[in-house]
Amino acid sequence: MRVVIMTAGSRGDVAPYTGLGAGLARSGHEVTLATHALFEPLTAGSGVRFHPTPVDPHAVSHSDQGRDLHASTTGLGKLLRAASMARSAAEEMTDALVQAARGADIVLAAGAVAPLGRAIAEGLNLPSLGLFLQPQHPTREFGAPMLGGRSLGTVGNHLGGRAVISAVDRVFTQAVHRLRTRHGMTLRGPSASRRAHERANWPVLHGFSEQVVSRPKDWRPGLEIAGYWWPHDTRALPGELEEFLAAGPPPVFVGLGSATVPDPEHVSAEIVRALRTAGLRGVIQQGWAGLAARGDDDVITVGDVPHAVLFPRTAAVVHHAGAGTTAAVLRAGVPTIPVPVQFDGFFWAARLVALGTAPEAVPLRRVTAGTLAPALRRATGDPHHRSRARELARDLAGEDGVAPVLAALDRLTS
Repeated sequence: MRVVIMTAGSRGDVAPYTGLGAGLARSGHEVTLATHALFEPLTAGSGVRFHPTPVDPHAVSHSDQGRDLHASTTGLGKLLRAASMARSAAEEMTDALVQAARGADIVLAAGAVAPLGRAIAEGLNLPSLGLFLQPQHPTREFGAPMLGGRSLGTVGNHLGGRAVISAVDRVFTQAVHRLRTRHGMTLRGPSASRRAHERANWPVLHGFSEQVVSRPKDWRPGLEIAGYWWPHDTRALPGELEEFLAAGPPPVFVGLGSATVPDPEHVSAEIVRALRTAGLRGVIQQGWAGLAARGDDDVITVGDVPHAVLFPRTAAVVHHAGAGTTAAVLRAGVPTIPVPVQFDGFFWAARLVALGTAPEAVPLRRVTAGTLAPALRRATGDPHHRSRARELARDLAGEDGVAPVLAALDRLTS
């Protein structure tokens, strides 16, 4: 089959689909990944074709609107600001996504673009299914991840989840209008379409493990957990980093991925002081936050490096707890200290603590040498965290997240 996978967002919203796409391609499907042009290099050598879409998420995150996310102190406030940013991006991407879908037999839509992907598939009379990296559907069992995941009780959790999907629907109102007026599609509005798909048990597979998040018992039929989709990445580590690793004991990796920070110089200085207070070497990833440490033998600053190669060689990983980096840390089997910044980062951070691989979470707003150093000592000094991390990594290595997607494709097209 000719399969198009649609996604949008940061690297962590894209990279898992390169591995999934490679798995589908090995099974004989012709797979195209449709997403921001910035991420085309991620598909190199994977067997996955690439269809570029507009919008530079790096530029968006560093725009005035992107920086304003830090001004919101609540999950709801951040979500509303992010939704406002996403509206114009969704409309801008619409034409390119339609073009990609016109050559496909089936549409696979990531959670970030699910309402738009469903609408395009419906307008072109194509089957579709969802591929989500976070549990986005309402449940009474835990708080809505995109609001931070804090439990508000069974009723509050469910209402919070409903509020999130309603906000997401509104993001795509103008994009669906564009499908009607520019592409001649007869479509319902995003909310009406979602309700119809919910009644029809539209299939959604989730790219994480039940060992990390159990399937909520109150989810409708059709919502399934597939297992992790590991990114396709065959790169080796840079020579300078290999030399640093060989020059001493395993270091701590510190990186915030695609998250931004209001004052990267200050945050970088606090991280370095924390590492030195704890007596640890450090690999600091610049990332979109612009972290840096220079001129010392005990720390090194790196750019984009393959997590799957580096993380198993570290003493611990300090990260922003995005879905993709959380998956990479669990796969590596090393202790971790989540530093959640926003949205689902707080949800995944709480999961890591509950699983025993992290001693505690240190939210970005509380990161100082005084708060991070004790957490580093606990993560690297308490053997329980490493033992638990290794146990989980062994279990995850036995799972196959691609197989359930292949089975779903067969069901949809048989």
